Amino acid sequence: MKQWGLIVDVARCTNCQNCVLATKDEYIGNSFPGYSGPMPAEGADWVVVDKVTRGSGDQVDVSYVPRLCQHCADAPCMRAPGGDAIQRRADGIVVIDPIKARGRRELVDACPYGAIHWNQEQDIPQAWNFDAHLIDQGWTAPRCVQACPTGALSVYRDTPNRHSADSTLAGTEELRPELHTRPLVRYRNLRRAKTRFLGGTVVHGATDEASDNVPEAAVELKIQGAIAGRCTTDAFGQFKFEELAEGCNWTISVTHGALGSATRTGTLSDSTHIGLIHL
Repeated sequence: MKQWGLIVDVARCTNCQNCVLATKDEYIGNSFPGYSGPMPAEGADWVVVDKVTRGSGDQVDVSYVPRLCQHCADAPCMRAPGGDAIQRRADGIVVIDPIKARGRRELVDACPYGAIHWNQEQDIPQAWNFDAHLIDQGWTAPRCVQACPTGALSVYRDTPNRHSADSTLAGTEELRPELHTRPLVRYRNLRRAKTRFLGGTVVHGATDEASDNVPEAAVELKIQGAIAGRCTTDAFGQFKFEELAEGCNWTISVTHGALGSATRTGTLSDSTHIGLIHL
């Protein structure tokens, strides 16, 4: 049987919060017997958008990563004490039974993604259940997907663990693959939020205050002594190398035919703008 799943495209998310608000609108004050008790008006959201900031100085970028129940095929919550209150349906959707789960607060800590929340008023653990009550009524997508204006959220129907080149899932990845939970929520462009970059600005002049940006300078990056990338500076004299590993030893060499050359070295601890490089 084909299973429901969600694809999150980090590159498209603008943190508009429509997915968060649509989920609140659906569940706050509303009980769906067999599916979910009402979501509390205050407290943890079932759908959240994490803000990931990279860089410093003149080069800073921000990515937004929607996070919610991952609907895992190997769900840790189902193996935990009290996990018999959680059902994984044939269509892949994971549902916490609001009756059987009553009083089982230990299920909150069973989720390594932090997607299960405790409802103090109802005395039950809760998580986003893919709007299973709407899916069973014939809806083609959860409300958070329908509310997303940029296409950052989309549904797919696929056979379990099919990752062939023609699959809808081709090019996607898991939020935390080290957990080996086989989630049905998959991510595109997640690397932009997880990896580090190294950038800088090439200038020409005697001082920082009296200098001009240098466009079209050749920049070469070496990692551990081996060439890892080449580029040219843009109209603002800036360059940027992406997807670098923490702790790598780097060397930046800048060359301009009319203005000369310069070299900088260092060790990458986080996404970094190394400042001005004078020629």
